[in-house]
Amino acid sequence: MDSEKIAKIAQIASCLEVSGYPKPGNVHRTRDFDDMVFEDFLISGVVIGDTIRKAASSVDANYPENAQMGKYILEAVKETDNWIANNTNLGIVMLLVPISCAAAISNSFDEIRENVVKLMAATTVDDAIDLYDAINIADAGGMGDQDEYDVASENAKEELRENNQTMYDVLKISAPWDRLASELTTDMPTCFDIGFKTYSEVKNNDSLNRASVLTFLTILSQVPDTLISRKYGDEKAGEVSNQTEDLLKFKDDNDFSDKLDEFDNYLFENKLNPGTTADLTAASIMLSFLASEFDS
Repeated sequence: MDSEKIAKIAQIASCLEVSGYPKPGNVHRTRDFDDMVFEDFLISGVVIGDTIRKAASSVDANYPENAQMGKYILEAVKETDNWIANNTNLGIVMLLVPISCAAAISNSFDEIRENVVKLMAATTVDDAIDLYDAINIADAGGMGDQDEYDVASENAKEELRENNQTMYDVLKISAPWDRLASELTTDMPTCFDIGFKTYSEVKNNDSLNRASVLTFLTILSQVPDTLISRKYGDEKAGEVSNQTEDLLKFKDDNDFSDKLDEFDNYLFENKLNPGTTADLTAASIMLSFLASEFDS
C-alpha cells in the first residue's frame, strides 16, 4: 500500500481514538486531565504523519532487518515532544510503526499480521537503543522496573550492545507485565482478534464514535489494562475489566449513555486510567481502515 495513504490512516486512527467519548478513564473530547488535554492528543496524532510515511516508504520486504522501526518510533516521539509537553502517544507509535511498515509490504490485509511478526523478529540492537531513547524522552515507565536492561539505567544501552539485545528481545522481557510489549512479540492478538473485529463490525452499522467507544470497552473487558496493573496491581485491573464487562451488557439499552458517564466519572475520580487500552484501540482502528482500503 502507498506510504502516503498509510500515514493518513495512522493520523486518522490516532485522532478518532482520542475523539471517542465518553471513553472511560481517559482523555476524550469532553474530558481533560490536569496535565494533558484533548487537543494535545489531536496534535500528537497529526504530527506523526511524516514519520509514519517515511517508515512505510523505507521498508523492504526482502530486508526486514533494515526497517529501522526503532529509529522511526524515536523520531515520532521527538516530533511529538516538539509540540506537546507530555507523553501522549509513545504506546500508539510503538504499535502504529510496525503496522505501517507491515502494511507497506503487504499485498492484502491478511498479510499484515504475518509481516508484523516478520518485522519484529528482524529488529536489531540499534532498534532497541532507539526505543530506549524514545521511552526516556517520553518519560514513560512502560517497560517497568527490570533487573537487567533497565531503561532508566545509565548503562542500559551499553548492556544492550554487549549482550546483542534487539528490540524484540527487550520487549519480550517486558511482555509479562506490559500488554504492548506482549502484542509486539506475538502476533498482536488483542488488536487483530478483538479490537479490529469489534471496530469494523460496529463501524459498518453505527457511528464512528460508538465504534471507538465499544472497541475500547470490549478490549478492556477482556484484557486487563497493564497501566492500571503497574499502578494499582493486577487485582484492581481485573476488577476494572469485570466492571467493564458488566457495563457492556447494557450497550443496547436506552440508559447505556448514563451508565457510561457514571463509569467514566468513577475511573476518573479514582485515577484509574486505562491508557494501554487506548493505545490498543488506536491500533485496532488503524487496522480497520487498512482493511477497508485493501478491499476497495
